[in-house]
Amino acid sequence: MQSIDFPPNMRLFKVKEAMEILSLGRSTIFEEMRLGRLRSVTVGRARLISGAAIIEYIENLERLALEERAA
Repeated sequence: MQSIDFPPNMRLFKVKEAMEILSLGRSTIFEEMRLGRLRSVTVGRARLISGAAIIEYIENLERLALEERAA
């Protein structure tokens, strides 16, 4: 079976991987998902976060930081 390389925005990451990517703790990741700030999907018992959701989350954080500076 051949491995397919997907662009990061088309991958699904485990919570542990998202923790490393975002430099956030497990509790923070789950809190952000609970609040709807970080989108995720559940497959079976696994909670997965898309690369696109991680990119969107970072962009939202940057936008909020800019808005706070402008205020």
